[in-house]
Amino acid sequence: MTTTQDRTEASASVTFPVGFRWGVATAAYQIEGAAREDGRTPSIWDTFSRTPGLVDGGHTGDVACDHYHRYADDVAIMRELGVGTYRFSIAWPRVIPDGTGPMNPRGLDFYDRLVDELLEAGIAPMATLYHWDLPQILEDRGGWTNRATADAFADYAIAAYLRLGDRVPTWTTLNEPWCSAFLGYASGNHAPGRTEPDAAFRAAHHLMLGHGLAARRLREAGAREVSVTVNLSPVFPRDARDRHDVEAAARVDGLHNRIFLDPLLLGRYPADMLEVVERFTGGTHIQEGDLATINAPIDFLGVNYYMPTLVAAKVGEPGSAQFPGTEGVEFLDPDLPRTGMDWPIDPDGLHVLLKRLGGDYVKTPIIITENGASFPDVVVGDEIEDTERIGFLASHLRAAHRAVTDGVDLRGYLAWSLLDNFEWAYGYDKRFGLVHVDYATQERRLKESARWYRRVISTNSL
Repeated sequence: MTTTQDRTEASASVTFPVGFRWGVATAAYQIEGAAREDGRTPSIWDTFSRTPGLVDGGHTGDVACDHYHRYADDVAIMRELGVGTYRFSIAWPRVIPDGTGPMNPRGLDFYDRLVDELLEAGIAPMATLYHWDLPQILEDRGGWTNRATADAFADYAIAAYLRLGDRVPTWTTLNEPWCSAFLGYASGNHAPGRTEPDAAFRAAHHLMLGHGLAARRLREAGAREVSVTVNLSPVFPRDARDRHDVEAAARVDGLHNRIFLDPLLLGRYPADMLEVVERFTGGTHIQEGDLATINAPIDFLGVNYYMPTLVAAKVGEPGSAQFPGTEGVEFLDPDLPRTGMDWPIDPDGLHVLLKRLGGDYVKTPIIITENGASFPDVVVGDEIEDTERIGFLASHLRAAHRAVTDGVDLRGYLAWSLLDNFEWAYGYDKRFGLVHVDYATQERRLKESARWYRRVISTNSL
């Protein structure tokens, strides 16, 4: 039940700290298109999306938003919105088409042009090196289950940096390694579509090893800011007074959050997670010195937040394919409003998450590198109304501001996403963009949320 106090807090103006970084985010495969141009080879997402039955509607990212050819128009839109930071990803198959070996100059030429356009518009580039588009040729050799992929990733990272590092101040190694490992190798919902729990744990470790190797080489080469982005979810027990529910929540928290956060920020795996990893893999893929490498210093932690997780203990429950080791855990649907993805909306979960990070991992600054929602857009004449998206963003920004007030070192917020785009296994049916894209004509139109976000940025408040 909404109280008068709740309504007052929701309408009260809040101002963010001076220097707070405002921006938007995208990913290469979701917007670029040009899948076969200028020497680019197939990624695992090309293979996955071109396989019948794996992506809704049979959609692919072959054309996507045609950003490869329309990047100047998209940068002009960002400039109109007053965006200060643009988080984009670099496509590994464009830069090193064979996964290892010679660099493809034509592939990096595109990012040269994009970066120069951003700087001309007064927008700071934030480059993500891996947003899920592993070269298919490396997957054919085992993908992230193969330790050699971590070394190949570090080589690719430094190749990109040597070409762009004089103009790109901020480098993010990985985006959402949990999704890459567990949706890609355990549940099979994402590319490469494998359903091998042991492979997922090996992939998770090698992804983090690749991060550490790349972070060290970027730092040695002179990168100004080095980061990594993880997708986190606060995990709540159905009954906080029930020991079994609390234990179930701790296990899921370990598999979603701590299995990445602890190696990254503390230099160790949680003991309870090592038990799970060793049960599936034997643990032989974790070698001496790996954790010290993964624990490479970072300048900030990128946090992507979309929804909470609610669980309970249940005898006989088989567990979740995307969380291997959760036998006896039931995943529940919270009684909360939903997005167009049927994801529960819980801005308080963001506040809980940020407070926890600020307490358990206190020395690490944080930037929210993705936060947004898919909702149906309502076209009224020339206007595109998306009041639900505005409400989602506003409530989450207020939750973020409460964390800042509570002392969390939060330094920025990047809305997901600039454009409607290819939404992975959902194809083009789900729209997260501040900017509407007509996929038939590639026309871009600002939604009401884009104009709202422009006001937030210009005033540093809401």
